[in-house]
Parts: sequence; C-alpha cells; structure tokens
Amino acid sequence: MRFRWGILGPGKIAHRFADALAILDDHHLVAVAGRDASRARDFARHHGAARAYDSFDALLADAEVDAVYVATPHSHHCEATIACHQAGKAVLCEKPLAVNLQQVEAMIAAARVADRFLMEAMWTRFLPVYQEVRSWLSEGAIGEPRMLQASFGFCTGWDPTGRVLDPSLAGGALLDVGVYPVALALWIFGRPPAEIRALGHLGETGVDEQTGILLRFDRGELAVLDCAVRTVTRHDAELFGTEGRLRIENFSRATTAHLEAGDRKETRVCQLRANGFEYQAEEVARCVRAGHRESPEMSHRMSTEIMAVMDEVRRQLGLRYPFETDAGVGDQGRPRP
Repeated sequence: MRFRWGILGPGKIAHRFADALAILDDHHLVAVAGRDASRARDFARHHGAARAYDSFDALLADAEVDAVYVATPHSHHCEATIACHQAGKAVLCEKPLAVNLQQVEAMIAAARVADRFLMEAMWTRFLPVYQEVRSWLSEGAIGEPRMLQASFGFCTGWDPTGRVLDPSLAGGALLDVGVYPVALALWIFGRPPAEIRALGHLGETGVDEQTGILLRFDRGELAVLDCAVRTVTRHDAELFGTEGRLRIENFSRATTAHLEAGDRKETRVCQLRANGFEYQAEEVARCVRAGHRESPEMSHRMSTEIMAVMDEVRRQLGLRYPFETDAGVGDQGRPRP
C-alpha cells in the first residue's frame, strides 16, 4: 500500500521533497496546500498531485493524506504541526523543528496527545554516507573523537522581507543553516554540550547574518562551528581524533567522506538515488507503518537538544524574534505556506 503525502507550503524546498517522492514506488503525493491557489495548482500539476488547496484546513480534512510535510517558514512550524496532529496526521516538519525550545516541547506534547508520529526533517541524518561515517567511528578508526570543525554559509541576495532575513519569519543564519553543524556536533559526540559560547553579527534587519559557535563537551571535546547567510564559507566538516581524522565533503548533502589514520587512507562515495530527501521520507513511512511515534535516528530528544543549544546561542547573541512571548509559542495565527 502506498504511503500518501500532503505538502503544506509549495516553496523551493517542497519541490525538492516532491522530486524525491517521485522515485519511490510506494510513496504518493496526494495533495498540496498554499495561500496562493494558482501556485498550489502549478505545484500539483508539476508533481502529479491529485489535489491542490488554497486552505490548510482543506488539506487537513483530506482523508487520503497519511502524513503532512510541513514546509512553511520557520515561524509557522509549531502551529502547523500541532494542527496536523489534532487532525490525526503524521508530520515530517522541516528543520529547524520550531523557533525555540518551548515550541518544540509544545509540538512533541501535541503529538503524544494525538498519538501521532512527529519527526524533524533533518534529512542529512539519513544520507547513506553517514552510515559509513558511523561505521568508521564505531570501529575506532580515528581513535577518540576530540574536535569537530563544521561550516555552512552562503550569501543570499538582499531582501529584508524574504524568509532568510525577515525576523517576523524567524530568519537568520542560525535557524536557517546553523542547525546543520549543531545537529552534526550532537550526533558525533552523542550528548548535549557542557558549555556553549557564541558570537555573531546582527545585520540591518536584526537577524544574525553570521554566527560562530564553540561547544565544549564534558570530556573536553570541542565543536567549532560557524554559519552565515551573507558570507560565503566552505561546507565541509572535519572530525579530528587521537589517531586520525575524517572529512565529510559538503556535509549537509554529503555523498563523499574521507578517512586518514596513519598509513590508512580511505574514501567512501555513496551516490544518492534522487536528491537525498528520499531517505527521510522512507524513514517516516517505515516508522508509521511500524506503529512508532518517533524515529530512533532523529528522535524527539535529539530535536529538543538541538533546539536547546540554539536557544542559548540566540540568548548570547541577543536575538529575539518579534512574535516570541514569554511562553515561547507566540501568536502567529494560521500557518503561512
């Protein structure tokens, strides 16, 4: 039986997700919803979806949708996800799962009350090359991992009302791309950091245009991370150990990893079947069909720990979004696709 998807928010990243679904025989895109009816219809036509809605409520009422991929701006992840759960839908929500820890906790609580599946769309976690990296680490190929360096930055065009730079949409480098190196660090070292230090530059719109993060773990391991949306940086990650090092090329969408340890030099190349989004879609379907309410590879705890780090980074930067309240969830009204 096919696993049936609905998409909320027919934007750029949703196109990538739909492209990935197209190569999976047992997955089917049923419906898409967006504020702009013509845009939703164009998206549905392009990707072969049966229905296009200009109403989020209509998508939630579609009985043929098993799971919703939430691809709205960050600022609307929380409300959209909770509404999906209340309608009985499983959810794959784009990263970051929410804007702050309070929102993440509210989303997880709603999923548990509704007894429905929830996973943050940290698609890089499921790329095949990371299974090779996991294997190297498990065998102790580089000895004890001691320091991670990871960078993810690009230069967006100047658009103060666009998703990346608009504080009302929870823009900025940290939430847009900094989530990738933070998530990688917590995956590599397997636990939250003992200490967090952050510096950054808040630009004209008030969001962080570039941010540097230093994480120290309880056995002295370090993660040296940076992210940017107005500065071009490298996208590689390097992990240094007591006996060698690993390098993951273009780590957020990696296909290649290198190992150097003494005389041992290895390279693993794992090509993608589509664009990489296919693996997280398969994980959602596997978990839902098995009756699981979260993924062991990208659990609720992991999403909580990632967001806790980013909350502290924002606190140190002095970055607070205009819609955030003391309760954390804010008042964003209906989701903005």
